[in-house]
Amino acid sequence: MFLLLMLGLIGLWYGTELTINGAVALAKRLGVSEFIVGVAILSVGSDLPELAIAVGGAIKTAVDGDASNVVVGTAIGSTLGQIGLVLGITALLAYLTLPKRTALRHGAVLLGSIIILALMAADGLVSALEGVVMVVVYLIYFVLLWTDAGKHDPGTGEALQPPLKSFVFLLIGFSIVIVAAEVTVSSAIELAEQLGVSEIVIAILLIGLGTSLPELSISLGAVMKGKARMSVGNLIGSNIFDTLVPIGVAAMISAVTVEKSILFRELPFLFILTSVVLFFFLRVRGLQRWEAVVILAMYGGYVIAKVSGNL
Repeated sequence: MFLLLMLGLIGLWYGTELTINGAVALAKRLGVSEFIVGVAILSVGSDLPELAIAVGGAIKTAVDGDASNVVVGTAIGSTLGQIGLVLGITALLAYLTLPKRTALRHGAVLLGSIIILALMAADGLVSALEGVVMVVVYLIYFVLLWTDAGKHDPGTGEALQPPLKSFVFLLIGFSIVIVAAEVTVSSAIELAEQLGVSEIVIAILLIGLGTSLPELSISLGAVMKGKARMSVGNLIGSNIFDTLVPIGVAAMISAVTVEKSILFRELPFLFILTSVVLFFFLRVRGLQRWEAVVILAMYGGYVIAKVSGNL
């Protein structure tokens, strides 16, 4: 069962890579700015695993028992992994900067999305209507991102991939993601039952971290190409997406239950960790390496507390 879970995660990663390559190629073909590729295209593309798992979990809930813990745990675990582990590692390898205006605007949306999720789940259940609200909030943010497209310099000088090839990559990648998501959800639930471990722990620490692999590879690849702001934008955009869309879409299919531990532990910690990261960006022009160590230490402490059962 553990092997199936690993195969599912690998499938999610590979399918996502194909999808992202196709999406970026199409974006370049259409002349979309580099900023939009990072914040909107890459962040949404790299979050396909979380969305696919949420849809698969919601369908499983509607047909064959409650998989809400996998849906919620994966989304929250991914946001924690991205803002804590992925950003921390990336900041150790490169000097990450973000204009104060950008940090304030997108940071406010990021913190606001956490508050919205907490409000929607306050009674322990995210209903279909509340799911619609969460998705609509994200769509408004997404549309506003595209209205800013002309304010950033477009990428230039790279050979363009044929549009048909880009579309095929998108189609194949998305198909792989859907199949791999079903394998991941089913095997995670069975593994949790076999090990006597809570589904929420498996989802947060294992699946959530596994689905953050696309963001890690994208962020590291971006900074290696001198696109540090694209890397940061990708992570911020991914966290806004993961906080609102997967759980929102899942709730639209079948109501999602949210454990009290998520409301009183994970979400407050996510809010605090995100606030610390934004404070570091606003304090000086860029994220210092010692600040990256602090971020990694906070995330590492959380993981240790979760594994030991103290959180």
